[in-house]
Amino acid sequence: MINANPFSVLAETISPLAMQGFIIAMIILIAAGTIIQMISHKNLIYFFNNAKKAKLNAKKELGVGEKASIVAKTTVYDIGTTSELGFGKRRLAHVLGMYGTILFWVSSVVLIFSYTGVNSPSADIWSILWHGGAILTCIGGYWFWFFLRVDVSAEAHPWYRIIKADLFVLALLACSTFGLLWSYTQFNGQMVLSYLFLTLFILSNLILFGGVYWSKFAHMFYKPGAAIQKNLAEADGSRDNLPPPADAPEQFGLGIKREEPKHY
Repeated sequence: MINANPFSVLAETISPLAMQGFIIAMIILIAAGTIIQMISHKNLIYFFNNAKKAKLNAKKELGVGEKASIVAKTTVYDIGTTSELGFGKRRLAHVLGMYGTILFWVSSVVLIFSYTGVNSPSADIWSILWHGGAILTCIGGYWFWFFLRVDVSAEAHPWYRIIKADLFVLALLACSTFGLLWSYTQFNGQMVLSYLFLTLFILSNLILFGGVYWSKFAHMFYKPGAAIQKNLAEADGSRDNLPPPADAPEQFGLGIKREEPKHY
């Protein structure tokens, strides 16, 4: 099953152009939802104003090479490994979910645009990446949802408590889960279940990409920008108008050793 292209079989009943049109529509929904959220929440204005303040308070002027180096390092380390979460289970779950989702989305686009239709070539590698990405997303996402959420761990809320901020992770998990179930039932010839899971897969994608305005989806674009701006501010001395670190050593007292840090 893992090296079978479910979109190639689907192309026997649904036109590849329709599938490609669906992908394009989802991209438009992402762009529209993000732009509308930026305008209504004034996120872009905040970033621009913050950048202006940082420039006025800068202690040194960074050259193009220094800025490029900071951006590259931030992208590879801070963003690519979610270093702000520190070492531990929470960071590992985020990395699994992040790279699994990237693989799942990229391979979906490649499979639909390049490996569907009549006389389409074999797509074993991309099919494996599609299934592998969905599995990694499920591992990281369900691990986070059931065991690592901050509000559940620290505030004793039940795991099934759902708020608006959970829309992104739940829709993402639904997409990956229903996608895998659709592929499995299609491969085994269970056509009734296959069409059921395909319908749920499509609906979960509509919720995920159509709900960008209400979910944390757009944070994937904000957080990299905020991380880059923070590191640039530290390098030029502006520090986002914050005081420099104290020279005195951190003093927490013996109480901090009573419990292993795990909540935040």
